[in-house]
Amino acid sequence: MSFAYKIKKFWEFLKKDTWQSWIVSIILIIIFIKLIFFPLLSFLTQSPLPLVVVESCSMYHESSFNEWWERNSEWYESKDITKENFASFSFKNGLNKGDIILVTGKNKYSEGDIIIFTAPTQHPIIHRIISTDPISTKGDHNSDQLSIEKSIQQANILGKSTLKIPLLGWIKLIFFEPFRSKNERGLCN
Repeated sequence: MSFAYKIKKFWEFLKKDTWQSWIVSIILIIIFIKLIFFPLLSFLTQSPLPLVVVESCSMYHESSFNEWWERNSEWYESKDITKENFASFSFKNGLNKGDIILVTGKNKYSEGDIIIFTAPTQHPIIHRIISTDPISTKGDHNSDQLSIEKSIQQANILGKSTLKIPLLGWIKLIFFEPFRSKNERGLCN
C-alpha cells in the first residue's frame, strides 16, 4: 500500500458524514490551530499573543465619539490629551467586549496606541497609552487608571492592537460567561 493511497483513503474517511469522521476532523482542526496556525501567526506578528479576545468593558464607548468625549474630556485634558489628539488615535471609538484584536509586537509605542500587557491579574490587560514616559495606560471606559498601569515596563508589553474583528470573540466568551461574577457578565452598557 502506497503512502498516496493511504492519504486518499484517510481523506475519503474524513469526507464521510459519520460521528467518527467528525471527531477525527475536530481533533485535526485543534491540532492545526494549536501547532501550526498560532505559532505561524505569532512568528508573523512578532507577538507571543497574536490574537486576543476583549473580555471586559474597560475599553467600551457607550455612545458616539462626541458624546463620549463630553463625558470624559476633563480627565484626558488634565493629562494634556485634547479632543483632536484623541480623535486621531487608532480605535478612537474604543473596543467592545467580544472583539478579537490582532496584536503585533513593537518596540516603540505612541500615545493613543492600545497595548496588551501582562500584569498581576488573571489575564493580560488591553488599555490605551496615555503617557509614554513612563508608559502608562487607562481603559477608555474606566473613570481613572488602575494602580498597576501607572508605570508599565517594556518587558511586560505583549504588543499593540492593529486590527479589530468586531464581536467574533463571543464564540469563545459564551463558554466562560456563566463562571464570571454577575456584574461582569453579558454585553457592555
